[in-house]
Amino acid sequence: MTRVGRVERATKETSVLVEIDLDGTGRTEISTGVGFYDHMLDQLGRHGLFDLTVRTEGDLHIDTHHTIEDTALALGAAFKQALGDKVGIYRFGNCTVPLDESLAQVTVDLSGRPYLVHTEPENIAPMIGSYDTTMTRHILESFVAQAQIALHVHVPYGRNAHHIVECQFKALARALRYASERDPRAAGILPSTKGAL
Repeated sequence: MTRVGRVERATKETSVLVEIDLDGTGRTEISTGVGFYDHMLDQLGRHGLFDLTVRTEGDLHIDTHHTIEDTALALGAAFKQALGDKVGIYRFGNCTVPLDESLAQVTVDLSGRPYLVHTEPENIAPMIGSYDTTMTRHILESFVAQAQIALHVHVPYGRNAHHIVECQFKALARALRYASERDPRAAGILPSTKGAL
């Protein structure tokens, strides 16, 4: 059974296509028009071992906000679609990733209940190229809302803005990979005492 999600989202502000294969090998094709965001989505695919295609055209003449937000919304929806009925998955995942002086700790529950806890160092540089660093939390909020997962992201320390953001995406990728993988001991079993996720 393939676990693939495909979402197309079109508004007056953006046009987005996202395709994700949870059982891929980390092949990515990313184009949003926001260089650093492309780099982060590439990290998500490669370290999650998800085959990931993202094509976004947005109103970059205004700023990057709509492009980044709508891509994250479509990504969350595609991830949820790819998970299917969630039967036989591990459900929970966590990963801690260092990147030089920065550290990110990510824990995820593919619970069906959207909730985000996000902390990172204050006063990090406001921009990385055309990427507004305040958008990192908003990306996670948008992804969580559509994927319907509980996500805790904590960066206890870091100085370099690039490192602070990148280690979050790498840790997120690994945590999502571990949580969404099939558990060979739980084939045909939904990982919930409620009988629903």
